[in-house]
Amino acid sequence: MQIQDLPYSDPGVPDARSGPRFLWWLWRNQLGGQLKSLAWGLLHFVSVSALPFCVGLAVQAVVDRSGTRLALTGGLMLLCGTGIALGDTFLHRAAVTNWITAAARVQQLLARKAAELGSALTRRVAAGEVVAVSTGDVEKIGWFVEAVSRFTAAALTVVVVGVGLLVYQPALGIVVAVGLPVVALAVLPLLPRATRRADVQREKAGRATELASDTVAGLRVLRGIGGEELFLDRYRRASQEVRHAAVRSARMWSLISAVQVLLPGLLLIAVVWHGIQLARQGRITVGELVTVYSAVMVLNYPLRHFEEIAMAYSFSRPSAKRAARVLSLQRSTATTGTREAEVPGGDLYDPVTGLLAPAGRLTAVVCGDPDAAGRLAERLGGHPTEPGRSVLLGGVALDELPLDSARTAVLVQDKDPVLLSGTLRDLLDVPSSGSVRATDALAAAQCDDVLEALVQGAPAAADPMDAHITERGRSLSGGQRQRLALARSLVTDPGVLVLDEPTSAVDSHTEARIADGLRQVRSGRTTVVFTSSPLLLDRADRVVLVHDGEAVAVGAHRELLDSEPRYRAVVTRETDDELAAADESALVGARQELEAMEESA
Repeated sequence: MQIQDLPYSDPGVPDARSGPRFLWWLWRNQLGGQLKSLAWGLLHFVSVSALPFCVGLAVQAVVDRSGTRLALTGGLMLLCGTGIALGDTFLHRAAVTNWITAAARVQQLLARKAAELGSALTRRVAAGEVVAVSTGDVEKIGWFVEAVSRFTAAALTVVVVGVGLLVYQPALGIVVAVGLPVVALAVLPLLPRATRRADVQREKAGRATELASDTVAGLRVLRGIGGEELFLDRYRRASQEVRHAAVRSARMWSLISAVQVLLPGLLLIAVVWHGIQLARQGRITVGELVTVYSAVMVLNYPLRHFEEIAMAYSFSRPSAKRAARVLSLQRSTATTGTREAEVPGGDLYDPVTGLLAPAGRLTAVVCGDPDAAGRLAERLGGHPTEPGRSVLLGGVALDELPLDSARTAVLVQDKDPVLLSGTLRDLLDVPSSGSVRATDALAAAQCDDVLEALVQGAPAAADPMDAHITERGRSLSGGQRQRLALARSLVTDPGVLVLDEPTSAVDSHTEARIADGLRQVRSGRTTVVFTSSPLLLDRADRVVLVHDGEAVAVGAHRELLDSEPRYRAVVTRETDDELAAADESALVGARQELEAMEESA
């Protein structure tokens, strides 16, 4: 897999049972790239490690005044230099490719899981944790997956050099062979503590990210109630906790780095001291001493990769654990369906509540419980996150259709629709029937002031459609964001459109105009609106009252106001006491009227 071939056509099915299993799955799925990195790494490290032998041969050739051996050694050094250059160049290329492709695979898996779970994702995992996994954690996972092959090449090089020194000069080679495992494994007792501190740091960083994400998302509300300083103080404390945890983690890693410098230095001192004694005794030549000394010096380079792989694993393990946790989440209902892909039409019917939305008409649904309304709206779209009997569209169970087909047939806009960053043209560039133009949808959603605000915020954009929308539309008010989302839904022009409180953040005058525009644009199309606004209810073809999970009343808005107390309580916001007082007043009035009739008789 090359970088230019990204994204993957299919990132695969991950092993998300645990963090280490997920890392192992990623490595196996990059086997070709890992083998390339290993091969180029061996060429590079072996070429670097062969230089000391060339230096020793050159020194001995000068001592022996042998021009032939000196020329041959020069040729060997040129060959080693070529191997170093080629190996380093292509090792870096292969390593970067492995890193980026591993990170891209994880990002695709996370994006696919987010699309599969939908709104259920943030109910099970905090939004800040999802952000942390898809940004910093992805990089750390890619780092470890990429570093494994380089570490393997370095470890094999250390073994080859150790064996070579034993064969080349056994008297000094035995010292190196005994010292190398000590140098390589000395940091192992420190790794568990370093890993725990890294875990604490990542956990606190994740909490701080969650707090920052939640604060930014609710900044407008916080400013309205004067609570931004309170949340800012909380973030300051969380940030300081992250700093302290990072310092504690860095201290442990600095200790590991110090050990990695100290022990090779002690090994080098031991080799030089012992080599000088052997040279004085005439048991080794000057060239052999220089060769062993240079080899031990050069071994510091591949030995550094032992520290790197330890750091990479320590930092990637909690990241992989979090990623595996997100990727292991499953919907309670299947998304593949049992029918072939089709887009049915007809009446929309929910057998659980008895809600019926006739085809081609505007149906308003009144539900006193906003959470229950949200769950019902989600169920009307098919494949809800909670199991239950499927909604029928034209007699076809939506849950039996593939998820894509169900989403094409029924579009659900929830209470808090997301506006992605980009231009307004990008926002409205959605799969659609083509029957509704963007200008008509914007006009129906009463977005004139939104267009003016976008143009004022982007003076360089002559056309409002080219004006830039910030992430989640944070530069706009809640009502402006709501209207843009409604315009996007109208442009899509689905067979069935379900809107959950589409005008809760706009004023009554704008709401009345939106209601008229909605009727006009959706004429002849099935539309279901969850609302308690009298302005929308008065313009609906039929109104359904859902109480305690059951459709208990159907009729026109004014009829239900007069005949259904529960409907009147939701729409007019009357309390139980007010309802009781109204009922008592009605009884008193009826009694007085009856008494008056009796007296007149």
